[in-house]
Amino acid sequence: MSSRVGMNPRVRVVTFNMLHGRSMVDGRVDVRRFAEAVRDLDPDVLALQEVERDQQRSDLADFTAVAADVMGARVHRFVAAISGAPGATWVAATGREQPGTATYGIALLSRYPVRSWQVTRLPRIPFRFPMWLPTPRKVAMVFEEPRVAVAGIVETPLGDVAVANTHLSYVPFWNGVQLRRLRRDLAVLPDPLLLVGDLNMAGGRPARITGYRPLAAGPTFPADVPRHQLDHILLRGRLAAARDAGTCELPLSDHRALIVDL
Repeated sequence: MSSRVGMNPRVRVVTFNMLHGRSMVDGRVDVRRFAEAVRDLDPDVLALQEVERDQQRSDLADFTAVAADVMGARVHRFVAAISGAPGATWVAATGREQPGTATYGIALLSRYPVRSWQVTRLPRIPFRFPMWLPTPRKVAMVFEEPRVAVAGIVETPLGDVAVANTHLSYVPFWNGVQLRRLRRDLAVLPDPLLLVGDLNMAGGRPARITGYRPLAAGPTFPADVPRHQLDHILLRGRLAAARDAGTCELPLSDHRALIVDL
């Protein structure tokens, strides 16, 4: 469903952890399949997590550019969290990576102009620590990846709306630390503000921490038989009421997309 500018403008906001384009069914990364998924979602503002650029495992694709072309985005911003290969050799990204460097992070895309951008690099646990991993069902020493957020003030038909996208830690206490830090950093942006992304928190915890209002409810993970809502669209301030909200299963990723039509 496309947005329309007129008497009854509609703005579709989508957040999607895309699992670097990989299908849970056949294990393949197919850029054309990803492009079709974005076309089906038909977003006006799209927040993506687990986005890759120039990675060998995803055929050196620039997924942000692919999505921008498909949805007709006027502007888009990819922000790398790590430089190198996830699960292999990497360092924290600085934003000064050379062209062609393999990177992994988040992206924010918009069919409408974006007045300004803000990038926040969130605090991370600086040492390895033991954690229970459901797969392979054992305690392992892990080293958490860096996490980032990107925000833009989007000039929508409903007026200016600040939109912030992030992908928080999966460590239960630490994602709360990161969300409180992000809430503080977003305080400088005007209302209304949408905080969207994979917050790695279930239920109402993100709303309780931020004080923001959830605009969509529904389990998003795991995609085939979802039991938990890890992906969220939260509102600070006042904005037109949501006309429709829900989740969408796509032929890639282990998450469902979360959608709100404003």
